[in-house]
Amino acid sequence: MSSLAFPPANKRLGQNFLIDPNIVRKIVALAELKPKDCVLEIGPGRGILTEALSRSAGKVVAVEIDPVLHRVLHERQGEWPNVELICEDALRYPLERLPPGTIVVANLPYYISTPLLFRLLDHHDRFPRLVLMLQEEVADRLVAKPGGSDYGVLSVMAQYMADITKSFKVSANCFRPRPDVGSAVVLLRTRQQRELSREEELQFAALVKAAFAHRRKTLVNSLKDEGYDSVQSTAILEALGLSPTVRAEELSVAQFIEVAVRVQATGQTNTLPEGNRTR
Repeated sequence: MSSLAFPPANKRLGQNFLIDPNIVRKIVALAELKPKDCVLEIGPGRGILTEALSRSAGKVVAVEIDPVLHRVLHERQGEWPNVELICEDALRYPLERLPPGTIVVANLPYYISTPLLFRLLDHHDRFPRLVLMLQEEVADRLVAKPGGSDYGVLSVMAQYMADITKSFKVSANCFRPRPDVGSAVVLLRTRQQRELSREEELQFAALVKAAFAHRRKTLVNSLKDEGYDSVQSTAILEALGLSPTVRAEELSVAQFIEVAVRVQATGQTNTLPEGNRTR
């Protein structure tokens, strides 16, 4: 064991350390690891999950942004010969270093969970599946279906990129310090073949963001406020058998794809200057 005591949680980094070994076992089981697998762990923290992963996988690449935690974990390197400890921001770590087929297992810091999630999903050819601990609210949005208040940009974009299952909830009592919110573990199996090209995906993402930019408005009016031509948008919806008064949250992922393809076919783009668009 390390000769150094673990430092207290760093609030700035949103640290809440998992302490429940039963949850660790459930996470590792969900990852379905094989002895030759490479695993990317983001935010190993105090190493409770790292230790379990090292026993189940061939190699673990553990990326920790906190240099103090990294130093303490490094003292245990002898116990984990197949663990590579890296002190770096996961948002900047070059994911192309990891071999195709790498499994992601991570307790994502809540404050950067969404950008980290999309960065990982963008590398779908490298990561066939991801087992992620997230704030339960984010997990609910990931698996939300059309028509509900949780359904939005995150739901559509993530479900386009992966098949997602909310596997189990995790009580706040399983962490130290105890967070103010509940957590959940989700399993994402990335779609290796996607319906859109990379260029089309960029247009698709822009359209989805514009569609949900004004949730109280109809889809046509929300798109209009974001710079899309309302006459063309109405014609596209009618051609797909959708009402001109439909709202964004009523469309399925497949319907959003159909709308995006037809919008691109008309040559229509967001005409608002970048600074005037809703974030």
